[in-house]
Amino acid sequence: MATGAMISARLDEGQVSMGDRRPRLVLLCGLPGAGKTTMARRLERELSAVCLCPDEWLAGLGFDLFDGEARDRVERRLWQHAQELLVSGAVVILENGFWERAERDEKRLRARKLGADVELRYLKVPMEELKRRIALRNQEPGSVVLTTELLRSCQSQFEAPTQAELDLFDSPLA
Repeated sequence: MATGAMISARLDEGQVSMGDRRPRLVLLCGLPGAGKTTMARRLERELSAVCLCPDEWLAGLGFDLFDGEARDRVERRLWQHAQELLVSGAVVILENGFWERAERDEKRLRARKLGADVELRYLKVPMEELKRRIALRNQEPGSVVLTTELLRSCQSQFEAPTQAELDLFDSPLA
């Protein structure tokens, strides 16, 4: 059986084995400027994890970060890859932002079906601090400029996790 077919079969069966370490999915949830990338890089080192960031893939492939169709395609492919990594026993960090409860639920339930622990790291940052961070980031050469209006629009679309939702996830490793 080809490797891809084996991974697909294991994904369907939910088989996982990787010594003593359980596979783990870490979802980073927050608005632009909340510190998701900074946290992802730190956790990547501390947990010997694989970090999958749609913004980095979109930029690396030359897509506009606001191209919804391209983002959707990249996020779907990264999720497939994340599942393959979980089946192999890896710790995977997804840095999508996870603005909607339904998406967080979908990832949690599917990863658990694959035998993985799942944690949600919610980076709750006050709007004034987000504006300050975005303004600093906007000054960096080559950065994608985010306006205050766009940040407010993001905030209006964001479904913050409740404590009841956070309780559905595993405790953080680090």
